[in-house]
Amino acid sequence: MSSKTQYKITWWTGAAIVIANMIGTGVFTSLGFQLPDIKNTTSILLLWLIGGLAALAGAFSYAEVGTVIGKSGGEYTFLSRIYHPVIGYLAGWISISVGFAAPVALAAIAITDYTDHMGISIPHLDIWIIILISMVHSFNLKISSWFQNISTSVKVLFIIVFVAIGLLLIGPSNSAIDYSTSVGTEIFTAAFAIALIFVSYSYTGWNAAAYITEEFRNPIKDLPKALIAGTVVVALLYTLLQFIFLKHAPYDALVGKVEVGAIAAGFMFEERWANLFSGMISLLLISSISAMIWVGPRVTGKMGDDYRLWRFLKAGRREIPMKAIWFQAVISIALILTGTFEQILIYCGILLTLSSAMVVFGVFIVRRNTDYPVAYRSPGYPFWQIIFLLLSLWMIVFAVSSRPEERLFGITNLALGLITYFINRQIEKNND
Repeated sequence: MSSKTQYKITWWTGAAIVIANMIGTGVFTSLGFQLPDIKNTTSILLLWLIGGLAALAGAFSYAEVGTVIGKSGGEYTFLSRIYHPVIGYLAGWISISVGFAAPVALAAIAITDYTDHMGISIPHLDIWIIILISMVHSFNLKISSWFQNISTSVKVLFIIVFVAIGLLLIGPSNSAIDYSTSVGTEIFTAAFAIALIFVSYSYTGWNAAAYITEEFRNPIKDLPKALIAGTVVVALLYTLLQFIFLKHAPYDALVGKVEVGAIAAGFMFEERWANLFSGMISLLLISSISAMIWVGPRVTGKMGDDYRLWRFLKAGRREIPMKAIWFQAVISIALILTGTFEQILIYCGILLTLSSAMVVFGVFIVRRNTDYPVAYRSPGYPFWQIIFLLLSLWMIVFAVSSRPEERLFGITNLALGLITYFINRQIEKNND
């Protein structure tokens, strides 16, 4: 298909991809892991507001770098151009191995947890969901765009209704709302930094539109709109959702639990309505899986264009990287069969935070390099970039120092990526 007739997406579809990528497992599952160490409601809400500000800072930065470079591929493309091909390759390797496959696996696991909570048990439901949605995205961009817009619109509408009802209803006297502890002593602890990793993971996806820059009608205008609008909407919804969960469920019912949304709904409504809301929450995660199955293979497809080792993953005649879609699906299913929810979340969060921080730092390099064209300029430069980098450094240091097993996984993953880079160089040398 020629570039003149190829279907292109609007900024609204880009924002839908951002929203769908962001509103996934984290917002409905991570509160239970935060509560053992952080009990003050203000501290919890600050976690989500800080995470939202960091995501917005990242969105400003990615909009600038993305419009300057003007190519799809996200961190793989950006870091290859700004730093060195090997740095970009490792970022691409992270995307191939865990960046999208792990969040897809987590969302699928969460759907299973929510349906089990409802008393519905379907063997291998998480695996079947990944297979079916991968099929949807194996046709063409128009079908992907239609499916994504519909599923994301339903998701946002449901959350707005859920929040509105939660604000109107009176919570139980023994709710998890708690102001007895000191905010000051909680936010300057290792536990708060680790909790921010969970929150950071929940906000993962604010950069999603940058992976498909070339699929926009007008990337210079549409990419910033998609990134910023999507991030702002999600930050507001996230903070309100956490307050609703705390307002309507007791502490003991939430702590250490994955399906906190379903638990809160159980206290808000009669059993049949609670089951309906639990079912809706699980259906919302389909939109998240869809967005990541759409976006992730675009990175591996780009790597297939540049590296012989991954040539089999490049997009076909319809510009759909079908082999990359199914390659990612296989990795997601493997993670479901071998990993645990919390382990995957922390391990994935560390690597993704590192990649994103390097792109944000790249704004300083882009602005100093006069060879790059002037496109979108992020507001408040360099304030937002410094804030993002400081928060990222804080999270990475605490996570690496306090989670040795996840640290080992991360180092091993990067080492494997480096090995494949040199294998590719050898393949290219043999074919010259």
